Amino acid sequence: MSYFLTIFLFLSSPFLTPDDLTVTYEGQPIATVNRMQFHSPLIGKEMIDSDKYQLFLNQIQQQVYTPPVNAKIDKYGQIVPEQIGYMLDKRSFHETFYKYYYGNEEAQFEVPLRPVHPKVNSEILSNIRVQRIGQYVTYFNKRNKERSHNISLATEAINNHVVFPGETFSFNEVVGKRTRARGYLTAPVIVRGELSEDIGGGICQVSSTLYNAIDHAGLKIVQRYSHSRRVPYVPRGRDATVSWYGPDFMFKNQLNQPILIQARIYGGQMLVYILSSDLIENEQRRVPGAPLKLPKEINITNEQNG
Repeated sequence: MSYFLTIFLFLSSPFLTPDDLTVTYEGQPIATVNRMQFHSPLIGKEMIDSDKYQLFLNQIQQQVYTPPVNAKIDKYGQIVPEQIGYMLDKRSFHETFYKYYYGNEEAQFEVPLRPVHPKVNSEILSNIRVQRIGQYVTYFNKRNKERSHNISLATEAINNHVVFPGETFSFNEVVGKRTRARGYLTAPVIVRGELSEDIGGGICQVSSTLYNAIDHAGLKIVQRYSHSRRVPYVPRGRDATVSWYGPDFMFKNQLNQPILIQARIYGGQMLVYILSSDLIENEQRRVPGAPLKLPKEINITNEQNG
């Protein structure tokens, strides 16, 4: 991929005037504008309309932005390297565009893209996968396809997430809104003692498993709410209910090293491991294990949040 946008002022084209500017990305035109579109006359001086220019700049940025991708650990335990992203260098674009606008530039010029480095690279990841400082496992009925599907989606969302020292993790922010458009299903059952969500039933098992692993690792719990009724997949009082428009589960990494969340599904087990470097200074807490017996499930017609 080219690291530059090429901007041409086509003076010889029969369809364009000397005031027209065509912006191309990787050889393809993505915008054509005219100098007069940005005209904002003042008394005795021609000026660029800053609002129109900013809108144009933002449109170009949206079309060429390539987000960086963090390094991650795949299902085989191998590190998948990070990928550098790219964004429009707005400062350089601004300088070059003004030269074009006031007619002081050649007919062709290039505007460089600026690299955007990922937050988590392979070196960081390799250093914080050394020591397991917390873990927890819960169990679910894998024959319940809708609920199992939702659990898998949310598990994948938190997997490979790195929380740096001083940062606060928000379950709702990381997992995102649970909607049909994002693949979440209506879980058509209620587990005895636990009211499921309308869309995304089973999500609270993921947040509760994560909570117990985080608590085991000795991290600071910032926000946690229990269900109004007892849930069967964790001991009494050890759950963390979440809802997009309601409760969230949040914790802060108050330790001296980044931590890595590894979340996996194996059959009817949901596992969360909390990893870090061998320089981590933490004190584990005692956490009761989850029930091994699967709860009875009851068919219902109207599900509630939980």
